[in-house]
Amino acid sequence: MSSLSITPKDVFLRLFNILVFYMLVTSFITLCIQYVNVGFPDALNYYFDSIAGTVRFASAMLIIVTPAYLLSSSALEKDMRKTPAKHNLGLVKWLVYLTLFVAAVTIVIDLITFVYNFLSGELTIQFFLKIMIVLIVAVAVFAYFLWDLQRTNLKSHTPKILAWSLLGVVFLSVIAGFFIIGTPFEQRARRFDSQRLENLQMLQGEIVNFWTQKDILPEDLSALQNSISGFIAPQDPETNADYEYTIKTPLIFELCATFMTVSDGSGARTQRMSYPYDMYQQNWAHKAERTCFERVIDPELYRPKPILER
Repeated sequence: MSSLSITPKDVFLRLFNILVFYMLVTSFITLCIQYVNVGFPDALNYYFDSIAGTVRFASAMLIIVTPAYLLSSSALEKDMRKTPAKHNLGLVKWLVYLTLFVAAVTIVIDLITFVYNFLSGELTIQFFLKIMIVLIVAVAVFAYFLWDLQRTNLKSHTPKILAWSLLGVVFLSVIAGFFIIGTPFEQRARRFDSQRLENLQMLQGEIVNFWTQKDILPEDLSALQNSISGFIAPQDPETNADYEYTIKTPLIFELCATFMTVSDGSGARTQRMSYPYDMYQQNWAHKAERTCFERVIDPELYRPKPILER
């Protein structure tokens, strides 16, 4: 027993297992918290694009680190069954306690953040659910590792049952994201629409600037091209087609584009999009169809600049 030693392979597996476990716990808690933010939106702090981005990143982490954690845990389990004495080695227990330490620090930081947000005015239901998520994860983590430290039957099937349970929980949590933020196809369509809105806002600004400089609306979008500023009228990011521009009166123009998603404020997925940002809070709501935005230039607000005579 005294001649038994820890090999570099053992240290590598333990440290790798700790790292991916930390990432797994962090990403799972993050994912669940974002689901709470979507399910119980706070009017003071709700930006769907930001939440969707966090959900995508947390889901990607879970998809990668969960198999990595299960494989490394399986390798450690097989090694301990082969050499049971390793389970009682001091270094092994130190590394297990290090895992618990990292998990504890992560959970404490999360709790501090939640309490700070609550004191800043976060919804009570959000605060309660987030605290419950962290506490449930904390209890599960500490219960498992304390059991692992104290167990004597290394041939128990409990680790395998827990592994399948973990895999099922992670799978369901990732699938839930498709119903909350949409499938990857829907996310790509939303990003295309976000770019379309940014382009239309850019075109609107250039058209108004053209009018204030020349007291006339441009005949077409190509008239906005400026060799000095380098501006070229953007095109649809997916089809490369020109956006539709129509002059209705000397002071009214219309910009049109074909969208793939709905952004009219109905439902959780369309509430308070963080991008594109419209500093004048104009209405850019659209359906999943060709949509036109009519704009009226107010001469009192946008006064044409006088042309200086030489």
